Amino acid sequence: MIAIAIDDEPIALDVVKAHAAKVSFIDLAATFTNAFNAVTYLQQNQVDLIFLDIKMPDVSGIDFLNSITNPPMVVFTTAYSEHAVKGFELNAIDYLLKPFSLSRFLKACNKAHELYLLRTKPGQSKEPNSIFIKDGYEQIKVELDDILFIEASGNYTKIYLKNETLLSTRVTITDMLLLLPQKQFIRTHRAFIVSRDKINRYDRNQAIIGEHIIPIGATYSMAFKN
Repeated sequence: MIAIAIDDEPIALDVVKAHAAKVSFIDLAATFTNAFNAVTYLQQNQVDLIFLDIKMPDVSGIDFLNSITNPPMVVFTTAYSEHAVKGFELNAIDYLLKPFSLSRFLKACNKAHELYLLRTKPGQSKEPNSIFIKDGYEQIKVELDDILFIEASGNYTKIYLKNETLLSTRVTITDMLLLLPQKQFIRTHRAFIVSRDKINRYDRNQAIIGEHIIPIGATYSMAFKN
Protein backbone atom coordinates (compact mmCIF):
# COMPACT_ATOMS: atom_id res chain seq x y z
CA MET A 1 0.00 0.00 0.00
CA ILE A 2 1.22 3.48 -0.84
CA ALA A 3 0.98 5.83 2.14
CA ILE A 4 1.78 9.40 3.10
CA ALA A 5 1.99 11.07 6.52
CA ILE A 6 0.89 14.59 7.45
CA ASP A 7 1.94 16.18 10.75
CA ASP A 8 3.18 19.66 11.60
CA GLU A 9 5.76 18.16 14.00
CA PRO A 10 8.87 16.74 12.22
CA ILE A 11 9.64 14.52 15.23
CA ALA A 12 6.21 12.90 14.93
CA LEU A 13 6.85 12.26 11.23
CA ASP A 14 10.17 10.63 12.10
CA VAL A 15 8.31 8.18 14.36
CA VAL A 16 5.89 7.27 11.55
CA LYS A 17 8.83 6.85 9.13
CA ALA A 18 10.67 4.55 11.53
CA HIS A 19 7.61 2.41 12.20
CA ALA A 20 6.53 2.27 8.54
CA ALA A 21 10.00 1.12 7.49
CA LYS A 22 9.41 -2.05 9.54
CA VAL A 23 6.03 -2.87 7.95
CA SER A 24 6.62 -4.79 4.72
CA PHE A 25 3.34 -3.89 3.02
CA ILE A 26 3.54 -0.12 3.71
CA ASP A 27 5.38 2.11 1.24
CA LEU A 28 5.62 5.53 2.90
CA ALA A 29 6.08 7.57 -0.26
CA ALA A 30 6.06 11.10 1.20
CA THR A 31 5.68 13.08 4.43
CA PHE A 32 4.39 16.62 4.89
CA THR A 33 4.49 19.21 7.65
CA ASN A 34 2.18 21.40 5.54
CA ALA A 35 -1.24 19.96 4.75
CA PHE A 36 -1.71 22.18 1.69
CA ASN A 37 1.36 20.67 0.04
CA ALA A 38 -0.18 17.26 0.65
CA VAL A 39 -3.28 18.27 -1.33
CA THR A 40 -1.16 18.88 -4.42
CA TYR A 41 0.55 15.52 -3.95
CA LEU A 42 -2.78 13.70 -3.63
CA GLN A 43 -4.01 15.31 -6.84
CA GLN A 44 -1.01 14.00 -8.77
CA ASN A 45 -0.31 10.61 -7.17
CA GLN A 46 -2.09 7.42 -6.18
CA VAL A 47 -2.29 7.12 -2.39
CA ASP A 48 -3.99 4.28 -0.50
CA LEU A 49 -3.51 5.43 3.10
CA ILE A 50 -2.86 8.66 5.01
CA PHE A 51 -1.43 8.90 8.52
CA LEU A 52 -3.02 12.20 9.49
CA ASP A 53 -2.49 14.40 12.54
CA ILE A 54 -5.66 16.09 13.76
CA LYS A 55 -4.42 19.20 15.56
CA MET A 56 -2.37 21.28 13.11
CA PRO A 57 -1.95 25.08 13.03
CA ASP A 58 -3.22 25.94 9.53
CA VAL A 59 -5.99 23.37 9.07
CA SER A 60 -7.17 20.54 11.30
CA GLY A 61 -6.88 16.99 10.07
CA ILE A 62 -10.66 16.68 10.21
CA ASP A 63 -11.18 19.78 8.03
CA PHE A 64 -8.45 18.55 5.70
CA LEU A 65 -10.16 15.19 5.27
CA ASN A 66 -13.53 16.87 4.71
CA SER A 67 -12.02 18.92 1.88
CA ILE A 68 -10.93 15.88 -0.14
CA THR A 69 -13.22 14.24 -2.68
CA ASN A 70 -13.04 10.41 -2.47
CA PRO A 71 -10.24 10.40 0.14
CA PRO A 72 -7.93 7.42 0.71
CA MET A 73 -8.11 5.37 3.90
CA VAL A 74 -7.06 7.37 6.95
CA VAL A 75 -5.40 6.57 10.26
CA PHE A 76 -5.57 9.57 12.58
CA THR A 77 -2.55 10.31 14.78
CA THR A 78 -2.94 12.79 17.62
CA ALA A 79 -2.06 13.56 21.22
CA TYR A 80 -5.66 14.54 22.01
CA SER A 81 -8.07 11.70 22.78
CA GLU A 82 -11.13 13.96 22.74
CA HIS A 83 -11.04 13.99 18.93
CA ALA A 84 -11.56 10.23 18.66
CA VAL A 85 -15.33 10.36 18.16
CA LYS A 86 -15.12 12.81 15.27
CA GLY A 87 -12.34 10.74 13.77
CA PHE A 88 -14.42 7.58 13.69
CA GLU A 89 -17.46 9.47 12.41
CA LEU A 90 -15.35 10.18 9.34
CA ASN A 91 -14.80 6.43 8.90
CA ALA A 92 -11.16 6.48 9.93
CA ILE A 93 -9.52 3.06 9.87
CA ASP A 94 -7.95 3.64 13.28
CA TYR A 95 -6.99 6.32 15.80
CA LEU A 96 -3.43 6.33 17.19
CA LEU A 97 -2.90 8.27 20.39
CA LYS A 98 0.62 9.71 20.65
CA PRO A 99 3.05 8.42 21.70
CA PHE A 100 2.18 5.09 20.09
CA SER A 101 4.26 1.93 20.00
CA LEU A 102 5.32 -0.10 16.96
CA SER A 103 2.87 -2.86 17.92
CA ARG A 104 -0.03 -0.38 18.08
CA PHE A 105 1.07 1.15 14.76
CA LEU A 106 1.22 -2.32 13.20
CA LYS A 107 -2.31 -3.11 14.40
CA ALA A 108 -3.62 -0.01 12.59
CA CYS A 109 -1.66 -0.93 9.46
CA ASN A 110 -3.07 -4.47 9.50
CA LYS A 111 -6.63 -3.14 9.69
CA ALA A 112 -5.96 -0.88 6.70
CA HIS A 113 -4.31 -3.73 4.79
CA GLU A 114 -7.28 -6.05 5.32
CA LEU A 115 -9.65 -3.44 3.92
CA TYR A 116 -7.25 -2.72 1.06
CA LEU A 117 -7.22 -6.41 0.09
CA LEU A 118 -11.01 -6.59 0.23
CA ARG A 119 -11.29 -3.62 -2.11
CA THR A 120 -8.73 -4.93 -4.57
CA LYS A 121 -9.73 -8.60 -4.85
CA PRO A 122 -9.36 -9.97 -8.39
CA GLY A 123 -12.60 -9.59 -10.27
CA GLN A 124 -13.91 -6.87 -7.94
CA SER A 125 -12.46 -3.83 -9.68
CA LYS A 126 -15.84 -3.27 -11.29
CA GLU A 127 -18.34 -1.53 -9.04
CA PRO A 128 -21.07 -3.93 -7.76
CA ASN A 129 -24.67 -3.54 -8.88
CA SER A 130 -26.14 -5.08 -5.74
CA ILE A 131 -25.40 -6.12 -2.16
CA PHE A 132 -26.92 -8.72 0.19
CA ILE A 133 -28.47 -7.50 3.44
CA LYS A 134 -29.42 -9.76 6.35
CA ASP A 135 -33.04 -9.15 7.29
CA GLY A 136 -34.05 -11.45 10.15
CA TYR A 137 -32.99 -14.94 9.06
CA GLU A 138 -32.86 -14.08 5.37
CA GLN A 139 -30.22 -12.62 3.07
CA ILE A 140 -31.97 -10.19 0.74
CA LYS A 141 -30.43 -9.00 -2.50
CA VAL A 142 -30.70 -5.22 -2.81
CA GLU A 143 -30.09 -3.46 -6.12
CA LEU A 144 -27.99 -0.36 -5.48
CA ASP A 145 -30.05 1.71 -7.90
CA ASP A 146 -33.13 1.06 -5.75
CA ILE A 147 -31.60 2.57 -2.59
CA LEU A 148 -32.78 6.09 -1.74
CA PHE A 149 -30.97 6.47 1.59
CA ILE A 150 -29.88 4.54 4.68
CA GLU A 151 -30.53 5.49 8.31
CA ALA A 152 -29.06 4.27 11.58
CA SER A 153 -31.96 3.87 14.01
CA GLY A 154 -31.15 2.48 17.47
CA ASN A 155 -30.00 -1.12 17.04
CA TYR A 156 -31.22 -1.21 13.45
CA THR A 157 -30.04 0.06 10.10
CA LYS A 158 -32.94 1.06 7.87
CA ILE A 159 -32.50 0.82 4.11
CA TYR A 160 -35.08 2.96 2.31
CA LEU A 161 -35.81 1.60 -1.18
CA LYS A 162 -38.11 2.90 -3.88
CA ASN A 163 -40.99 0.65 -2.81
CA GLU A 164 -40.13 -0.65 0.68
CA THR A 165 -37.95 -0.29 3.77
CA LEU A 166 -35.64 -3.04 5.01
CA LEU A 167 -34.31 -3.45 8.55
CA SER A 168 -30.90 -4.96 9.31
CA THR A 169 -29.53 -5.68 12.79
CA ARG A 170 -26.21 -7.16 11.63
CA VAL A 171 -24.65 -4.31 9.63
CA THR A 172 -23.80 -0.93 11.17
CA ILE A 173 -24.04 2.22 9.11
CA THR A 174 -20.23 2.48 9.07
CA ASP A 175 -19.97 -1.08 7.75
CA MET A 176 -22.64 -0.27 5.21
CA LEU A 177 -20.62 2.64 3.88
CA LEU A 178 -17.68 0.30 3.27
CA LEU A 179 -19.94 -1.99 1.22
CA LEU A 180 -21.25 0.79 -1.01
CA PRO A 181 -19.48 2.44 -3.99
CA GLN A 182 -18.20 5.86 -2.92
CA LYS A 183 -19.03 7.34 -6.31
CA GLN A 184 -22.70 6.51 -5.80
CA PHE A 185 -23.23 7.05 -2.05
CA ILE A 186 -22.15 9.68 0.46
CA ARG A 187 -22.56 10.09 4.21
CA THR A 188 -24.38 13.30 5.19
CA HIS A 189 -24.70 12.70 8.93
CA ARG A 190 -23.52 10.20 11.55
CA ALA A 191 -26.89 8.46 11.05
CA PHE A 192 -27.48 8.86 7.29
CA ILE A 193 -26.04 7.75 3.94
CA VAL A 194 -27.71 8.97 0.75
CA SER A 195 -27.63 7.96 -2.89
CA ARG A 196 -26.18 10.92 -4.73
CA ASP A 197 -28.38 10.66 -7.82
CA LYS A 198 -31.59 10.42 -5.76
CA ILE A 199 -31.15 13.90 -4.23
CA ASN A 200 -33.77 16.31 -5.56
CA ARG A 201 -32.40 19.42 -3.88
CA TYR A 202 -30.30 20.44 -0.88
CA ASP A 203 -29.05 23.37 1.17
CA ARG A 204 -26.35 23.66 3.83
CA ASN A 205 -28.43 21.82 6.46
CA GLN A 206 -30.48 19.21 4.65
CA ALA A 207 -30.96 17.16 1.50
CA ILE A 208 -34.36 16.34 0.04
CA ILE A 209 -35.13 12.94 -1.50
CA GLY A 210 -38.76 12.77 -2.55
CA GLU A 211 -40.74 13.47 0.64
CA HIS A 212 -37.80 12.65 2.92
CA ILE A 213 -35.68 15.32 4.62
CA ILE A 214 -32.13 14.12 5.35
CA PRO A 215 -29.99 16.19 7.77
CA ILE A 216 -26.47 17.25 6.79
CA GLY A 217 -24.22 17.24 9.87
CA ALA A 218 -21.52 19.85 10.37
CA THR A 219 -18.82 17.15 10.30
CA TYR A 220 -19.89 16.07 6.81
CA SER A 221 -21.02 19.36 5.23
CA MET A 222 -17.77 20.25 3.46
CA ALA A 223 -17.33 16.79 1.93
CA PHE A 224 -21.00 16.83 0.87
CA LYS A 225 -20.63 20.25 -0.76
CA ASN A 226 -17.53 19.11 -2.67
